[in-house]
Amino acid sequence: MRYYVLATTHRALRPALATALLSLPLLAGCGDRQSTAATAAPAAQTVAAVDGARIRGADSEPGQWLSHGRGYDEQRYSPLAQIRQDNVGDLGLDWYFDFPTKRGMEATPIAVDGVLYVTSAWSMVYAFDAVSGELLWHYDPQVPKAWMVNLCCDAVNRGVAVWQGKVYVGTLDGRLVALDATDGSVAWEVQTTPRDKPYSITGAPRVVKGMVMIGNGGSELGVRGYISAYDAQNGDMAWRFYTVPGDPQAPHENPILKQAAATWSGDKYWEYGGGGTVWDSMAYDPELDLLYFGVGNGAPWNREIRSPGGGDNLFVSSIVAVRPDSGEYVWHYQTTPGESWDYTATQHMILADLEIDGETRKVIMQAPKNGFFYVLDRANGELISAQKYTTVTWASHVDLDTGRPVEADNARYEDKPALIYPNTQGGHNWHPMSYSPDTGLVYIPAHQGIMVYAQDKDFEFTPGAWNTGLDLMPAVMPEDPELRAQAMSQFTGFITAWDPVKQAEAWRVPHSTLWNGGMLSTAGNLLFQGNADGEFVAYRADTGDRLWSSPAYTGIVAAPITYSVDDKQYVAVVAGWGGAQVAFGEIADRAKGSPEAGGDNYSRLLVYSLDGRAQLPAPAPSERKLPAPPPLNADVATLARGHELYINNCHFCHGDRAISGTSIPDLRMMSPETHELFNAIVLGGLRHEKGMAGFAQRLDDDDAEAIHAYVIKRAHDLHSEQEQNQ
Repeated sequence: MRYYVLATTHRALRPALATALLSLPLLAGCGDRQSTAATAAPAAQTVAAVDGARIRGADSEPGQWLSHGRGYDEQRYSPLAQIRQDNVGDLGLDWYFDFPTKRGMEATPIAVDGVLYVTSAWSMVYAFDAVSGELLWHYDPQVPKAWMVNLCCDAVNRGVAVWQGKVYVGTLDGRLVALDATDGSVAWEVQTTPRDKPYSITGAPRVVKGMVMIGNGGSELGVRGYISAYDAQNGDMAWRFYTVPGDPQAPHENPILKQAAATWSGDKYWEYGGGGTVWDSMAYDPELDLLYFGVGNGAPWNREIRSPGGGDNLFVSSIVAVRPDSGEYVWHYQTTPGESWDYTATQHMILADLEIDGETRKVIMQAPKNGFFYVLDRANGELISAQKYTTVTWASHVDLDTGRPVEADNARYEDKPALIYPNTQGGHNWHPMSYSPDTGLVYIPAHQGIMVYAQDKDFEFTPGAWNTGLDLMPAVMPEDPELRAQAMSQFTGFITAWDPVKQAEAWRVPHSTLWNGGMLSTAGNLLFQGNADGEFVAYRADTGDRLWSSPAYTGIVAAPITYSVDDKQYVAVVAGWGGAQVAFGEIADRAKGSPEAGGDNYSRLLVYSLDGRAQLPAPAPSERKLPAPPPLNADVATLARGHELYINNCHFCHGDRAISGTSIPDLRMMSPETHELFNAIVLGGLRHEKGMAGFAQRLDDDDAEAIHAYVIKRAHDLHSEQEQNQ
């Protein structure tokens, strides 16, 4: 490990410093993972001195944001009220930092004793002075860029955990790293996933009772889900809980998996991995001593393929409660039995005590992808209520006696395609919701979306590929402009202020598109959210009235926090458009972070206060000139084949119809040089250092030529559109 000391930064120099950081790994020995100290940090014993007592007593330290959801209950509610509904109009930018990336940004900052800890793309970690914005240190785990091929949804990371002087981060290539909070040096690291499987980590760790909890992602690519606990001091693994059964010829790793295995059928599911990855949400109840985690979709998505005899397929799409000391199973609730639509239950979970029917109930609440808002008894998993919070057609309702959804007749698509709400993005994705005990409302960054689900009749499992079990072609946007506009109108986003006792919407704020930021509620009767249009906005928490906004000049998907230092309250949010929405191309392209929409994507940390006077530089208008595309010589059959190959191999990163809504290259805009090198890039991995791995194991020269022909057609389409608009 090598260290580089940098001069103390000033606000005007921060963007330059950020750019300089990009080159630091090049100065080190080959393969070194870099931590760079920028200024002298406080004494070690005073840095990140977080433990369970502090997190349990979070309300007694309202100026801190000690854990991912502020406290173990994950409510994302702050008692701070210096910034209120009657003075939020005075809020201004106090300081900002531009990260050396243009990838998506999904992190929740952690604020401890005057220091902000934030992650950026590629699992990098930054520590800032929370008042001045000075960079204290920076850590680069040097994730191989070629690992991008093993990722679902951009090179994102949702944040760190801090505990007793250490900062913990999960890396995209499956490592859990403990950093010294003083200078960012590596205390220990452990590989939490097999290196020969396409696992990834994008979620934030949690620390409970001295153990770091971490899950992983990769269901669609052929992995088996689990959550692990590691000793926070030395990285020794304490326990692991597999969420789906493995090889039926091998002993079950956990007695509860025998029960789970009875809900699966066929002899292929374990070869496909099964899915059920624990890639995001967790919560902890210290009184009940229960750790809760959400479980992802089955893999392949289509149950008919992974479990052809049917079955609920436990524990996919479930909330599971275990003992944090041992991982011992206590209870589960499955939101989507026999999941077939990518309806994960990894979405944010909130713990609260609610008065329901005259009785105080200890509840856990979740709005998973499937479109129903669930209120459960968190002691035993009993279903209390469930209602639709967005447009839902796959099920009519949830039966309160059985706890099961009542599926619509056309929900399963084994025999014929089915038009279903919500689509694979769900009614609510990973973006954190918040709860206010003042209003009694849960604030959900919700979506509406529609999709044609159809079975892949010719499915063959391909390790490392997207094994959905779906025929994706019926789901693509129509070419006809009018039909495409009608389809796109069905994709919307909104805030719903949800009353969990009445199970009804109290108010709604519509957005121009979907994929907007997570939520923060405060005692100042305020609700903060960034949006896809590049704004950071404050609303009245009780009514939804818009009170204040500030331009970020880039789409915001992450959730804000608030903290205070020396009796001064700040609000912080990480901005930068990206994530899973990249696959939706033209829909994602509506966002402010998209160059096509008139702006570039900026990855930045924004910090506001009542006397903030800083100004973001207004971006110059983006005028992307379309290079002259090569001649379009392919016949109709080749273009059709290229389109299908593109959808099945490329659109997950480069977007539907070859339109990229992020900084990932828009393939319609390829230069003549890139066209010349197309096969070398696609098959040979010529640009693996930028995250574009080679696909030679899946595609041959004819396949690459067909994909190239389709991309050339899309470039010609864009050229024609530009000529018509002149």
